[in-house]
Amino acid sequence: VQLQASGGGLVQAGGSLRLSCISSGRAFSYYARGWFRQAPGKEREFVAAISSGGSTYYADSPEGRFTISRDNAKDTVYLQMNSLKPEDTAVYYCAARLGVSRSSDSYNIWGQGTQVTVSS
Repeated sequence: VQLQASGGGLVQAGGSLRLSCISSGRAFSYYARGWFRQAPGKEREFVAAISSGGSTYYADSPEGRFTISRDNAKDTVYLQMNSLKPEDTAVYYCAARLGVSRSSDSYNIWGQGTQVTVSS
């Protein structure tokens, strides 16, 4: 069972990126999925989560700029990030667990992370 995140890169402030996280090895339609990020020197923080039923949850900091979605037929979760700011620069991780949560400690399945760098 693995999660693989992709879609990160270098973008100018105000730009957009869409991160993808595909799972392999087992169907994940009944798992909640979350996105977290970790900037240099900072702790990993919650960004967004989506339940198996499609309910969405966001941290305050994206301020409506990010949208999480999922395609269960493709075992893929997405994070659309718009109006990116330099403070969004971080490694973004996807994770999965049974039951949605904002707590990174409660997720037991993690992807490898994808770097997002926003230049000013």
